[in-house]
Amino acid sequence: MADVCAVALFSGGLDSTLAILTAMRQGIKVTGVTFMNHFGCEISDRSSCSRNPFGAAEKFGFDVKLCHLSDKFIDIVKNPKFGHGRNMNPCMDCRILMLREAREFMDMTGASFIITGEVLGQRPMSQRRDALNIIDREAGLKGYVLRPLSARLLKPTVPEEAGMVDRDLLHGFGGRSRKPQMALADKFGLTDYPAPAGGCLLTEPNYSYRLRELLAHDPDPSLSDYHLLRIGRHFRLSSGCKVIIGRNRAENETLGKFQDGEGLFLRVPGYGSPLTLVAGGSDEDILTAASMCARYSDARHLPEVVVRVERAGKEFSLKIPPAEDHVIARLKIEKNVAGEAGSKIAHANSSS
Repeated sequence: MADVCAVALFSGGLDSTLAILTAMRQGIKVTGVTFMNHFGCEISDRSSCSRNPFGAAEKFGFDVKLCHLSDKFIDIVKNPKFGHGRNMNPCMDCRILMLREAREFMDMTGASFIITGEVLGQRPMSQRRDALNIIDREAGLKGYVLRPLSARLLKPTVPEEAGMVDRDLLHGFGGRSRKPQMALADKFGLTDYPAPAGGCLLTEPNYSYRLRELLAHDPDPSLSDYHLLRIGRHFRLSSGCKVIIGRNRAENETLGKFQDGEGLFLRVPGYGSPLTLVAGGSDEDILTAASMCARYSDARHLPEVVVRVERAGKEFSLKIPPAEDHVIARLKIEKNVAGEAGSKIAHANSSS
């Protein structure tokens, strides 16, 4: 029989690596595809993806291709056909999109099927038996997605029935326990893999709340807007004005990278001060933002604080008292009390 080739969804995590190694043990040539998006699945990011997804590929000898899902992923985040999970995670639509992209690569390279590291029952939204069937059907890959870690709990796939894959050499893992995978990793000599994680940023409650709030005011945010959701304290001063205040030096430095844009940047000179970004807004909003910047600076104890305002290289100063705590609490975009958070988004939807 000619060489059997497959394309694998490869996150760099334990499950996807084990799925590839299980297939390679049968002599199948596997090419991994690592999909990236704007919500925490970058190669160097703090997500479920490995810090170095190429480590296992280099050690065990398989190729990895990178593919950014870009606006296609943003579209499903905004309007997923199969809905969001507990937060803003469109898990089923995400899997469908990745499989569709992988199918194109499969067709282009002449591979015979697709491999994933999914484990039946491990994730409640996208790894139920019925969900897996829906995902394969929607991706146009019914019968052509091999899940080596749970294959013996699932119906045989086309490559198994065609004799390209020996079903007896596949596994029957199910549920949320990671012990079977860790034992299998030991057998393969796989020692360097990331600890289990909750998933991308869209699974995090506060990030998801910020994202919903952003979309309620701006249905078509810029890429910078999405990136800024990750850092700082966020405040909504008015429908057209948002303020982001750095929490530490690293966040100040990150915010500073956006100083070439159209926003205003505020800082308290002569004191330890957060960098404060003001996007949009009226003169009154700028005064409020300046008082908030003063409130988070080391000059917060003073009755009045000088705040420097910079935009496009031009500067001026404002002298203003630090904001009071009740102002901060009222304007902050934060998921802390369910009823309060829900009412803020509902108000944004009704006024936008």
